[in-house]
Amino acid sequence: MKFVTVKKKIYYVVLSLVLVCSLVSESGNPIAVQGAAESDQLFLPILINGISGGESTQVLQATATPSLTPASTSTSTGTAFPTFTPTSTSTATPTFTPTLTPKPTSTPTLTPHTAFTPTPTYTPVPTQMPTPVPTSGGANGVLIAAGDIANCSTTGDAKTAALIASLSGMVAPLGDNAYPDGSAADYTDCYAPTWGAYLSRTQPAAGNHDYLTPGAAGYFGYFGASAGNPTKGYYSYSLGSWHIVVLNSNCSEVGGCAHGDPQETWLRADLAAHPNLCTLAYWHHPYFSSGQNGDSVWMKSLVTDLYNAGVEIMLSGHDHDYERFAPQNPSGGLNNSRGIVQFVVGTGGSNHTPLTYPLQPNSLVANDTTFGVLKLILKSTSYSFQFIPIAGYTFTDSGSANCQ
Repeated sequence: MKFVTVKKKIYYVVLSLVLVCSLVSESGNPIAVQGAAESDQLFLPILINGISGGESTQVLQATATPSLTPASTSTSTGTAFPTFTPTSTSTATPTFTPTLTPKPTSTPTLTPHTAFTPTPTYTPVPTQMPTPVPTSGGANGVLIAAGDIANCSTTGDAKTAALIASLSGMVAPLGDNAYPDGSAADYTDCYAPTWGAYLSRTQPAAGNHDYLTPGAAGYFGYFGASAGNPTKGYYSYSLGSWHIVVLNSNCSEVGGCAHGDPQETWLRADLAAHPNLCTLAYWHHPYFSSGQNGDSVWMKSLVTDLYNAGVEIMLSGHDHDYERFAPQNPSGGLNNSRGIVQFVVGTGGSNHTPLTYPLQPNSLVANDTTFGVLKLILKSTSYSFQFIPIAGYTFTDSGSANCQ
């Protein structure tokens, strides 16, 4: 009986070892043996007595969670040993199908585009140059001059006015423009119907007959701003590349003409401010003259200023004739290199007065029987001139010279 018990124990030991080794190697999990006593499901004591002389007992404890299910029963003869197919009771690792919560797509804040306006291809429009206002007389400058003009009792002014109708350029009445007294009525009744047609292109000088009306009121009233300040009657302007100076030879009416007087002081300043290569000056009373009135010596300071500034031409009227002088200095000496050429053009149409013979020194050409106008073409470095007689007359004078 004892032998059977020992044998039985040996059987359980061997079986346990086989099962433990087999199951541990496959699953790495501790096991419990199905078919053992219910109390042995959690603890399987294997007692080995007799092998060790019963002196010790070793407990093999298995923490069992899986169970072994016999697959079949062996049909071999002898003691039947069940064959166990281990059923793993280890908790299966669940397969997770992750629920994907999509990351919210941030909706970008859209900055609206400004509507695209295509930049047009720029085709430059040619700059339209303003229509230039021509300087009277064109690029070269043209000046048409005569004095002693309108008289309601004669017709000469109508004939000289007819000459101007065919000529372009600035008109320069050289004083005593409306007889007999330069009154408003004289200008309205005598001057306006003839030379008055060119008022818009006129730059006048005042004569002694204009001052027979106090303050030359008729003269300044008719010509307005073109005649300058009514208290002075002297001024300057530009014509082409030339500087033009208009003086008032009625000196007692404007504070004198001597050195240091208002007009002389103004003249020196004006000439200094306009150092043009070419300059021309005009007024009523001639500085040199072979006419019945002779020289206007009171103009010497002003003429000296003009000479010192290198002025080319002086124009005057007063004596009712035409006369041209060679270039002279203020003392009347011939000076071809820097002297001033003077013209007396008192031929506007009022009446004639006789020349006095012998003529003045350096007088080159003179005539006291022909009405007409002097036309000057003022170029950038030179000038040309021509006396144009009224219809039916043949006297003429012409020439040219360089500016100093």
